[in-house]
Amino acid sequence: MAIFYNPGVPSAGTDKIDTLTIGGTPTSGTFTLQIFGQFTTAITWSATNSTLLSNINTAIQALNSVGSTGIVVTALSLTAGIGTITVTYDDLLGVYAFPSGTGLQIGANNLVGTAPTLAIAETTPGVTATQRGANLGDMCVDTTNGDAYINSTGAANAPIWNLIPTT
Repeated sequence: MAIFYNPGVPSAGTDKIDTLTIGGTPTSGTFTLQIFGQFTTAITWSATNSTLLSNINTAIQALNSVGSTGIVVTALSLTAGIGTITVTYDDLLGVYAFPSGTGLQIGANNLVGTAPTLAIAETTPGVTATQRGANLGDMCVDTTNGDAYINSTGAANAPIWNLIPTT
């Protein structure tokens, strides 16, 4: 068990969430995305939402900087392949404040149709968890008031700090 010291109540952090918006009226084509300086392979657009999401997930998770569980892509408001898609950075990438410009970006837009567009917006900035990397059972002491907290989760990159009651 390790003991960490922090000026203030330790934070569990927040996962970064980006929103990818597909606009216009695409009918076919491909696009690429960039994350952490790496470009995905060409992602085939599909009017079938589940196919489009699968294509995006497969391309993102194939990146060395992401892996198979680092980012989750889900539909927020998607109709026939047009609308918004959420990209949540979780697992090893979660609860971390990413440097500016390292999140999701458009690589290439090779969509075909009537004025097809791609846009990215940061929906929720990541907030780094206090003592990210702490193990289950590790403690964190708030140096401003002496309260002690214990990490109650086994997820080292997303510690959940619970106040240890005093008598």
